[in-house]
Amino acid sequence: MNRNRLKAIMHYKPYDRLPLIHFGFWHETLDKWAEEGHIRKEEATSWGDGNVSDLTITEKLGFDFNYASVFRPAARLFPAFEGKIVKKLPDGSTHLLNGEGVLVLQHPDAGSIPVEIEHTLTDRASWEENYKWRYQWEKERISSSLVRTEETFVRFDQGGLEFLREDKHDFPYGLHCGSLYGQIRNILGVVGSSYLLVDDEELLDEIIDTIADLCYQNVKYTLETGAKFDFAHFWEDICFKNGPLIAPDVFEEKVGAHYLRITKLLKQHGIDIVSLDCDGKIDTLLPIWLKNGVNTMFPIEVGTWDASIAPWREQYGCELRGIGGMNKTVFSQNHAAVDAEIKRLMKLVTLGGFIPCPDHRIAPDAKWELVSYYTKTMREWS
Repeated sequence: MNRNRLKAIMHYKPYDRLPLIHFGFWHETLDKWAEEGHIRKEEATSWGDGNVSDLTITEKLGFDFNYASVFRPAARLFPAFEGKIVKKLPDGSTHLLNGEGVLVLQHPDAGSIPVEIEHTLTDRASWEENYKWRYQWEKERISSSLVRTEETFVRFDQGGLEFLREDKHDFPYGLHCGSLYGQIRNILGVVGSSYLLVDDEELLDEIIDTIADLCYQNVKYTLETGAKFDFAHFWEDICFKNGPLIAPDVFEEKVGAHYLRITKLLKQHGIDIVSLDCDGKIDTLLPIWLKNGVNTMFPIEVGTWDASIAPWREQYGCELRGIGGMNKTVFSQNHAAVDAEIKRLMKLVTLGGFIPCPDHRIAPDAKWELVSYYTKTMREWS
């Protein structure tokens, strides 16, 4: 089973072959492939991580599974802000108040990150009025969340828990543990979070502690129900091409212990593979995560700095694992480029504890035939 392959590789045990993993697609990519006739239009428009369309497209391309298949207890604003258009601009762009209370400039047909204009959260008064109560724990955060079964999604309290207790599925399934700083960066902005450290450090500490405790309570309640998972997973996205968006010493002081509290709980319930999704150059934050129980880096952005598990393994040893690190830009090139990338990856695979995966969503310039060629060749070579 693919879940057994994943766990064997992450524990440096024998396995029959590499599982072929992806991390989803840009919607523009699927629209293009639908126009070209590779998938149905309905599959493109309905696609989501782990859903029926995702399973179909995954199989057609030759992948085994999407790594972003996880159970996600609601660890964000609950309820979210009601999104609304505040202003329409002549070029079709809008000023949109999003679900996190951030006013953004949204360009039509843009699938990337919008420009932030203004933040609702600016001080203690706005925290108390609009945010703190939305970050309190309640059972409904778990019971109303969806569980992926073999072919569909069901609520946790309407069959999902029973499915997770049975623990008989073929695909690897993880428990999402939330975000301990990434969503704080979202609601405050990079500038706002930086200034708050100086202007009101006590408030920043309260925000961090409140969200971290919510994430802990979600994990605790979920695991105490008897639900079984193959791995745990965090999301952050707090780095860019030159390094982190928060000083590493501040991150370690204020967030590190919260990671350790959650990863200790995970280990008590038999989960010892803990991965983390963070974009950008993560090198200076990596030892902090590793020290506090996060042992698998994902998606290892090749980026402009050629990120790779190899130098990290030399520095930190086998305790550090990795999933990702495949340079997806070769999907827009030719067969020779794909072959060269596979050869590079297979050398990294010999290190153990590493599974290649395109480093993020497969982009619109990807050619269907080259993605299919990648999976076919990887299956032959591994």
